[in-house]
Amino acid sequence: MKWTLSQLQKHRSKDFPLDEIVNVGEIKTIDPTIRDASPMHITGRADIDSAKVTFHLKINGHLILPCSRTLVDVKFPINVETTETFLLKGLDYETEEEVHQVKGEVIDLMPVIQEILLLEVPMQVFCTDSSEEGAPQSGKDWEVIQERDKEARIDPRLAGLAQFFDQNDPSSDS
Repeated sequence: MKWTLSQLQKHRSKDFPLDEIVNVGEIKTIDPTIRDASPMHITGRADIDSAKVTFHLKINGHLILPCSRTLVDVKFPINVETTETFLLKGLDYETEEEVHQVKGEVIDLMPVIQEILLLEVPMQVFCTDSSEEGAPQSGKDWEVIQERDKEARIDPRLAGLAQFFDQNDPSSDS
């Protein structure tokens, strides 16, 4: 999704529709919590004038993220609408939306799309299907226990002390 400024200026004051499927797999190297990313379907349009290019984008696809509880893969849907403005000249442009300065003669939307996807990654994501095998529940000298199991269980290392007070101490009988 790269265009030179001369390519875009040919479409000034005309309709410039966007409908592409882009591969964003390199986002996994930026954020290691993203396990995989589907190809993203980018639709929208560009409004081009002499001072700026405004892209109205809709991004659809999904990311594969680890479940915060069990570490199994979770398919997280992406459905984002955004407006990105690129300034063609170094003008002071006052707006509430974020603007990008064009460096050189090429507008590249891929870094902007990657940034938008990174901002969509939630702090925690949970799987709804608990039947999949997730994180290990036990290992060498440890296991995950529930609160109700903790109350009923006696540590085997201290089991001998439970009988200590049941024995009669001959020195205390007088």
